[in-house]
Amino acid sequence: MKSEPLATGLNQPNIHKTALFFKRLLQQKTLAFMCIPFVLWAFVFKYMPLWGWTMAFQKFKASRTFAEQEWVGWQHFQFLFSDNSFYRVLRNTIVMSSIKLVLGFVTAITLALLLNELKNIVFKRFVQTVSYLPHFISWVVASSIVLTVLSPDGIVNLLLTKLGILDNPVLWMSKGHYFWGILGATEVWKEVGWNTIIYLAAITAIDPSQYEAAEIDGANRLQRMLSITLPGLKPVIIILLIMNMGHILESGFEAQYLLGNGMNQDYSENLDIFVLKYGIGMGNFSLGTAAGIFKTVVSFFFLFSANYMAKRMGESRLF
Repeated sequence: MKSEPLATGLNQPNIHKTALFFKRLLQQKTLAFMCIPFVLWAFVFKYMPLWGWTMAFQKFKASRTFAEQEWVGWQHFQFLFSDNSFYRVLRNTIVMSSIKLVLGFVTAITLALLLNELKNIVFKRFVQTVSYLPHFISWVVASSIVLTVLSPDGIVNLLLTKLGILDNPVLWMSKGHYFWGILGATEVWKEVGWNTIIYLAAITAIDPSQYEAAEIDGANRLQRMLSITLPGLKPVIIILLIMNMGHILESGFEAQYLLGNGMNQDYSENLDIFVLKYGIGMGNFSLGTAAGIFKTVVSFFFLFSANYMAKRMGESRLF
């Protein structure tokens, strides 16, 4: 007889939370309706395609219906982990992603700090505009510029030869061990300006009175930058780092595909190109799907691990 009131009492907080949720939803119905197209977009383009993961466990044939497909279990994953070329592209992907991550953070934060110290507004806006522009150039055009600059008669070889650093022009794009450095420099040139936007926005949220107090105490520009601006950016840096850890196996596609060739493919081929080669080029959709699943699972692991570490350290986190 006493259990019913107890059960009812336990359910009351849940009922109250549900009623409060619908009350807030009704109050913010305009925002809720605005979110519907984005929710539908995410469901159609992000969640419905997950049905295609079943191909990784089948010997998929496009001419057969789903019921007629031959199920092979983990066969494609076993082949994937026994293939030496898979480990080569995995190495390339991790190295290129790490280079992109480190250079992207260091250069963007440094540029944002330097731009924040500029007092001449006209010059500051000019530098910002020039640094943003390469972001809006397509990778087709950007790769053509890079190939032209690094060609045997390009500006790089011409300058190094004139300075006496090189005796003969170097075929930069035919030597694989140069590819990672070239890609890293190209990514910085193309994206550094765009990446500074969020840091410059975060800097504007820092209380100006902190700079005034530091200046009264005799702190110079460098000391104010290191003691006020950089700590003020710390939460944003950590959040972006966690988000980027979820893309550690996504080193890009266009740059590697357009700058890569037969002479540097041992260093330029990554997981995305590997999936394209097997999935589309060779018609092995099942193996390509298996590689894609591996990339997604590992990315989730890195994302949740980075978020957990930030939580344990008491820093800002995603969830």
